[in-house]
Amino acid sequence: MNTSLRFDNRFVSELPGDPEESPRLRQVRGALWSRVLPTPVAAPRVLAWSPECAALLGLGEEDVQAPWFAQVFGGNRQMPGMEPYAANYGGHQFGNWAGQLGDGRAILLGETVNAQGERWELQLKGAGPTPYSRGADGRAVLRSSLREFLCSEAMHHLGVPTTRALSLVATGDGVMRDMFYDGRPREEPGAIVCRVAPSFIRFGNFELPAARGEVELLQKLVDFTIARDFPHLAALPETERRIAWFREVCERTATMVAHWMRVGFVHGVMNTDNLSILGLTIDYGPYGWIDNLDPDWTPNTTDAGGRRYRFGHQARIAHWNLAQLANALVPVMQDTGPLEEGLQHYVQTFLGAERAHNAAKLGLRGALAQEDTLMRDLFGLLHAAETDMTIFFRALAGLDLNAPALALFDAAFYDPAKRDAQAPLFEQWLERYAARVREEALDPAERVRRMNAANPCYVPRNYLAQQAIDSAEAGDMAPLHALHDVLRHPYTEQPGREAFAARRPDWARNRAGCSMLSCSS
Repeated sequence: MNTSLRFDNRFVSELPGDPEESPRLRQVRGALWSRVLPTPVAAPRVLAWSPECAALLGLGEEDVQAPWFAQVFGGNRQMPGMEPYAANYGGHQFGNWAGQLGDGRAILLGETVNAQGERWELQLKGAGPTPYSRGADGRAVLRSSLREFLCSEAMHHLGVPTTRALSLVATGDGVMRDMFYDGRPREEPGAIVCRVAPSFIRFGNFELPAARGEVELLQKLVDFTIARDFPHLAALPETERRIAWFREVCERTATMVAHWMRVGFVHGVMNTDNLSILGLTIDYGPYGWIDNLDPDWTPNTTDAGGRRYRFGHQARIAHWNLAQLANALVPVMQDTGPLEEGLQHYVQTFLGAERAHNAAKLGLRGALAQEDTLMRDLFGLLHAAETDMTIFFRALAGLDLNAPALALFDAAFYDPAKRDAQAPLFEQWLERYAARVREEALDPAERVRRMNAANPCYVPRNYLAQQAIDSAEAGDMAPLHALHDVLRHPYTEQPGREAFAARRPDWARNRAGCSMLSCSS
């Protein structure tokens, strides 16, 4: 076994824990974590792994191929120094306070510090029951685990702040799931993802002690989080430190969501327990990828009625979630004014990042002015014409500015009739855009470089992930490995892999897993 991983496990050593050590379901008070071991599985086997994420931990291919790797990251044994636990937190789910939630199927193995001094928490998702499993089995199925592994790493390579995924391990056990909540459960293959992040602390970690009036516990968590995860703020006086910390949380959250909008990602379940205190994309459940640009689309079947977490609403929801975090922090702040200022800072940061991303997507200088309607008008056209967001923006870099033509974008349209209906307005917009680019007199090569760095060629489209799932469930991992490899270089056109950049096929328009997904996993 590789013994180069060094663990210091500050969360469990510095913060109050649950005195009971069992997975028995219970309300855990006065504690931020419960000690619990992963439940062993029948036959752990590595299905996929990330070389880039492994390198962060000082691991290489020889480690992944060694027998101990599947045993450890399948939950059957622990490395020296690991102290597994499940975190205790609450949260607002779909706008309603849900009380204690906690890690119901995630078990954090330990905090390792690499040779560069970087801290990485290792967490197994699907490793068995914990005190927070709420009657469930604590397991995860292959389809959801594969999607999380794939998207975590894809988002990193897209430049979106995210948690990482080290490995995808099959358990050899079956897991019963009612995927459609229709009373017809079936056994699916089980799998475990090893998630990696500097911290898995969420908004909900602060909300629960605040809701219970456990102010001393809340204060300890705030000070610990700043000291461990925001050390650059540690030298400030206490009040200033906490104010600066909340402001930075707001800023990081805004930056993250702006990147989501840039690449067309829809989280699907933006509950406060699914928002990272570090501004990292966390908890890849029923997420989805925008094919045809639709601001009202949500990938989550549970959200189909209210569409609270729809694509175009994500920035507002993040602000709402930050407001709930601010409410939780009131007992440890001397004044609510800085919290309100932090929320306003979120708004300004998001708007500034959005305008900068939009300018980059269009190949324009600086950031778009607040009153500039160029991108807003384009989004309206893309929506009305049922246009593939990723394909359109990638193709835009190749527009002939002296003779702009809509034919360049034929591969991006899903409905020819809608395309034809919007064609005159599209052509007017293209002329307007070409004139704008000519006016700015950007070097053509620099414009294309700027656009291709902001507009990916490859994203983990829902149907591509579903195809990989179908093959994996049949025992063929080749499609998963091929897709994972393509997504490691999303901004570079890869000859022979054009199929990975194609628009969603008609058969996938309404198929489960390709259009809508449930939380069942």
